[in-house]
Amino acid sequence: MAKERKIILITGATAGIGEAIALLFAQNNWDIIITGRRQERLNKLQQRLEKEHGVAVLSLCFDVRDREATELQLQEIPAHWKQIDVLANNAGLAMGRDKFQDSLVDDWEVMLDTNVKGLLYVSKVVSNFMIENGYGHIINISSIAGKQVYAMGHVYCATKHAVDALSKGMRIDLLAHGIRVTSINPGAVETEFSIVRYKGDLEKANKVYEGFIPLYAADIADNVYYAATRPPHVNINEIIVTCLTQADAFNKIKSS
Repeated sequence: MAKERKIILITGATAGIGEAIALLFAQNNWDIIITGRRQERLNKLQQRLEKEHGVAVLSLCFDVRDREATELQLQEIPAHWKQIDVLANNAGLAMGRDKFQDSLVDDWEVMLDTNVKGLLYVSKVVSNFMIENGYGHIINISSIAGKQVYAMGHVYCATKHAVDALSKGMRIDLLAHGIRVTSINPGAVETEFSIVRYKGDLEKANKVYEGFIPLYAADIADNVYYAATRPPHVNINEIIVTCLTQADAFNKIKSS
């Protein structure tokens, strides 16, 4: 069965950047594979994409930290859906904002398992689909924290530095197969990110974005779509994107 549209697989699609990527690609007539841990949100997004844009949607509910579940769910998708053009490795998070010596080992485990190992589990399976298909593009959503280390960012920054290194390694190893690899590194983006980092403390989370206009999920989706739609001979290796009032991980102007 020949596919009518291109296919993108998005991890962590139930909110924020992942949801925005799904919406933008659906608007541009791509079929979508959405994955996440929250079945109710996946169902809601699937219904919206199908109703508003008339694209085909495959919804997979699993946690990327669970290697067995990840491999099983991806390996068992119908053959037609394995013709993936773009993988957007978006699932990721930060847990806690404490000095290294005061931070919780459990938080380290969640970040390492999600941001690094989860990305690896998904990419291993999908990259082999792409090799068999003879085409593909892996887009890793990293962070400015993968370029610079800031105070009380230690393990989160380490995970995103790992994503940066993995993107470079994938690009080299997949070069002979014509598979593109892109790393997108956003600065401050207003999503559920800070709510998760501060473990539901809305007051602390909201203060992160006070006094300036941050990036929004749709801005990062734009970057993903741009990278994914370059001519076949072009690969965007990486994008570092910040809001106008943020120069890097350390320099940001806020209004008083």
